[in-house]
Amino acid sequence: MSNKLNDVQTRIGSVHELEAVVSAMRGIAAARTREARGRLEGIRACASMIGAAIGDALMLDDRSEPAARPDASAERQVMIILCAEQGFVGTFNDHVIAVATSRIQVYPTEYFVIGDRGLAVAAEHGLKISWSAPMVVHADEVPVLANRITEALYARLESGRATRVNVLHAAPQLSAAIEIVEQALLPFNFRRFPKATRRLAPLVTLPPQRLLLKLAEEYIFAQLCEAILLSFAAENEARMRAMIAARTNVHDTLDQLIGDFRRLRQEEITSEIVELASGSLVVNDSRQKRRSKS
Repeated sequence: MSNKLNDVQTRIGSVHELEAVVSAMRGIAAARTREARGRLEGIRACASMIGAAIGDALMLDDRSEPAARPDASAERQVMIILCAEQGFVGTFNDHVIAVATSRIQVYPTEYFVIGDRGLAVAAEHGLKISWSAPMVVHADEVPVLANRITEALYARLESGRATRVNVLHAAPQLSAAIEIVEQALLPFNFRRFPKATRRLAPLVTLPPQRLLLKLAEEYIFAQLCEAILLSFAAENEARMRAMIAARTNVHDTLDQLIGDFRRLRQEEITSEIVELASGSLVVNDSRQKRRSKS
């Protein structure tokens, strides 16, 4: 009985330690979610400024007519999938990859998978992964990752291995369901930016077409930063929900162990009382026998 009681006490101590770890992980995930959400406005403001610059540059280069569409047989697509780098996110990666595989691709598609956890899931689904990188674990790392993705994309664009680029990522929301967003990055649609209405065109030192291409690259970089931050926030929200569920399970386990401890302790006390009572009866019987003989 004592061994069982000691085992239960040991398990109760371990569960308390696990509860502390779960609470700490939940707090870290909450802090990272707030940090990511807080930086979104800055990135969106930057994208807005680049969009305004594109509107000014359009005064120098007439892009009112759509560019000639390439031969459909020459089209190649890159799909960027943003997943999680670390674990304890429930079905987050599975859901993102499942949505990616469910998309019907018109053009031959290769995949850029961001996040080691998602990379394993994507390999299980048989996706053609041509490039991968670790997902950020801090918001400060977002520009570095966006720059790496941009460089890899433009290397393929310049070599003719890609003509279209889409990014697929999760977005944070209040409900437990995971929202997946797909956004087209290329071909770049200059017509969505209103041309500036100023009377005088801006003074520039670059040819208008080169300037627009550079501004488009900067805008895509800003879009990637926003997508990475949104995915990072959604990942940490999924981790928060997983930790809340884990904490509930920990409490249930702890309640069960405390109940077992009380039951075993009561049984031990009862056993001791019975043992003491039995010993007292034996002593009394022996005394009575000695008295009767005398």
